[in-house]
Amino acid sequence: MIIRKSGQEIETMARAGSVVAQTLSLLEEHIQPGITTGELDAIADEFIRSHGGEPTFKGYKGYPAATCLSPNSMVVHGIPGKTRLETGDILSVDVGVTLDDFVADSAWTFPVGEISADAQRLLDTCEAALYAGIEQARAGNSIGDISQAVQSVTEAAGFSVIRSLVGHGVGRSMHEDPQVPNFVSSYRGPELVEGMTIAIEPMITAGAADVYVHDDDWSISASDGSLSAHFEHTVAVTAAGPRILTDSGVLVP
Repeated sequence: MIIRKSGQEIETMARAGSVVAQTLSLLEEHIQPGITTGELDAIADEFIRSHGGEPTFKGYKGYPAATCLSPNSMVVHGIPGKTRLETGDILSVDVGVTLDDFVADSAWTFPVGEISADAQRLLDTCEAALYAGIEQARAGNSIGDISQAVQSVTEAAGFSVIRSLVGHGVGRSMHEDPQVPNFVSSYRGPELVEGMTIAIEPMITAGAADVYVHDDDWSISASDGSLSAHFEHTVAVTAAGPRILTDSGVLVP
């Protein structure tokens, strides 16, 4: 069941989204060669709580950390720990914040020091795919319009869309209906209407689309070891157009 949000509820989500955006910005400042993913997670946990939020991921189905930190070929759900970042790595940082009973969720993939031109092109493409999808998050369109936009940008650049992982609705729960795939299939999804709030999140690889789950039952990586990128925003469908709730409430023209 799709749960549409009132204007007031969307504003609450935007406040949660502001904490998410600030957390990502803070972690970007600390993402340097030599730091561990566990140290980054501790910084995020303290910041979220100091701003009145709760780390949504922590305890979710037993997940042990405040963030998901996934380096290089790891796509999503990387558990922070002793992994020490090195120059040339890329790191997907996924943050969820619950504030006043509403959730906002966003992810960004950051370079660690100087990265290769190929890695940078992967990041640039995934970010462009995210914004192409957001542009389609308009009343009267369908979920499939978002999916097609993400897939078109990704594949035009020669990269692969992961098909076993999708975006989702978000609001009072971290995962709500509908699913938001990053590829076109027979599923076109429901029509988009005002008040829907969705997490649009391209997950792409430089190689093949196949992935596997690690022994920790959380971390998911590209099967062929290729670099992977993940970008995500929580977006509200409004009468005035898509509103990004995890980027200071930006309205897309």
